[in-house]
Amino acid sequence: MITLFTPFKLRNIQFKNRIFVSPMCQYSSDDGLPTDWHLVHLGSRAVGGAALVMVEATAVSPEGRISPWDSGIWSDKHADGFKRITTFVKAHGATPGIQLAHAGRKASTDLPWRGGRPLTKDEGGWQPLAPSPIPFYSLSPMPREMGTRDIEEITSQFVTAAKRSVEAGFEVLELHMAHGYLCHEFLSPLSNKREDEWGGALERRERFPLKVAKAVREVWPEQWPLFVRISCTDWVEGGWNFSQSLDFCRRLKELGIDFIDCSSGGMVKDAVIPAGPGFQTPFSAAIRREVGIPTGAVGYITDPVQAEQIVATGQADAVLMAREMLRSPYWPLHAAKALSVDIPWPNQYKLAKPN
Repeated sequence: MITLFTPFKLRNIQFKNRIFVSPMCQYSSDDGLPTDWHLVHLGSRAVGGAALVMVEATAVSPEGRISPWDSGIWSDKHADGFKRITTFVKAHGATPGIQLAHAGRKASTDLPWRGGRPLTKDEGGWQPLAPSPIPFYSLSPMPREMGTRDIEEITSQFVTAAKRSVEAGFEVLELHMAHGYLCHEFLSPLSNKREDEWGGALERRERFPLKVAKAVREVWPEQWPLFVRISCTDWVEGGWNFSQSLDFCRRLKELGIDFIDCSSGGMVKDAVIPAGPGFQTPFSAAIRREVGIPTGAVGYITDPVQAEQIVATGQADAVLMAREMLRSPYWPLHAAKALSVDIPWPNQYKLAKPN
């Protein structure tokens, strides 16, 4: 039996296989609103056979965007804009998911294909928020340190965005607590130098992300799963590390989080990351084993046999794929053929199905 193409159930959602489309920023939104690009980009992956199709990091406020071209869901208009996408994804057998995010000190940047430099106010940029007034790197603007009112307001923004995600038709929600963005900034001692109840010891650095997770779980429908993406390590001495990730995941599990999406890095520019095939998979395996929570492996997963080996040996419950899905939107269909599994093809494409 090929495990990669067996169903996987979380709460009341049964995924048809273990292949998930990872959130991938497209920098193609119009004031946070999805465009035709998103419909085709996400819809193609649903047609291609993935079980879960996740929308890119979607900001809970305009200031929470990485760039002015990022996805957002801070108004009813934004929720309405996603409805045609979620309807299409469901119609083609996939579950639609959304990743909610706040970029923190990494906000207000230009398009990556133009270098991704910080934007000035004249260019449409803004002052970012952060746990502590520490820029992301030397060219980044000084972020404003968040006060208690900011913490409450952003928590409320996550809650409101979660409610709007329900209205938009999403059935999986992921909280982005990785890659150096706001929630991760509170977790890491490299970016959180606070001396109040929100910084210092591990328990206090975890407080804000856990507050967000608890508040969102309370409003996200009980029958639907809630994911959290974490950076399992900063890859920097003195930064967020794997033992702290284990503690954090245990606390997330207690709050009713259903699935940990195991990534890493993103906190600082000069981290030396040993990137390579499956390099983050051991994190997924250890969290799954030590915490007893379902996990997803992500990072340089490209080959069907590799993906099957990860889930068949219990290193993860699912694989999340990004760059390979950009290269091949129909990767699941081709993977099934490679693994000698017969899965349905879209009626419109059946003439091309290999024998």
